[in-house]
Amino acid sequence: MSSHSYEVALHAEFFTKDLKPILNRITVHSDSSQPFRSREVVFEPLDAQIQRDSGAEPILLRARKELSDPKAPWELYSYLKPESVRVHPEATVRPWTTCQVVGDALSFAAALGYVQKSQIYKSGYAFRRGPLLILMAQQEMLDPKTQLPIPPHADTLWEVEVKTAHPIRNTQETPLSGAINAVLEIQLLMKGLLDLRRKDV
Repeated sequence: MSSHSYEVALHAEFFTKDLKPILNRITVHSDSSQPFRSREVVFEPLDAQIQRDSGAEPILLRARKELSDPKAPWELYSYLKPESVRVHPEATVRPWTTCQVVGDALSFAAALGYVQKSQIYKSGYAFRRGPLLILMAQQEMLDPKTQLPIPPHADTLWEVEVKTAHPIRNTQETPLSGAINAVLEIQLLMKGLLDLRRKDV
């Protein structure tokens, strides 16, 4: 058994015209739902280019904050490369490390030797279903002058992530197969409305 913790996920995209039926179907099959708005800052190591030149893919560090809750802490997390499609053809399974940060996560990341690469603001809906988190969101545009977010265009694609809410260790008590089956259940529930699939990023 591996010592890693994992995230299991499926992804999809759709146009705003399909929002209502998709929203209705996910709501019916969820335990809870709420609007959310988040900011995510992506960092790369100072030597990222050197790593790329030598053929290695640098590990990115991400800092995420829930903006709808003023008291929400920053969460720092990092993904490793997804497991091969031969091992897990049905869903994206990737090692996932996460920790909460009290105070300024951006300065903390800089102190670890990381530089900011990009930032993303998203707004949409968050659903919980058992061990899963379902995020349905549009990326907000960044104003080039102020670097502040502006609402998404009407034709901005909606992105859907169906994933495990917390990192999972592949043990006898919590086998990865249980999490994979849970996301595949959502894939089946959404069939005909949403094409949830594995994504390698």
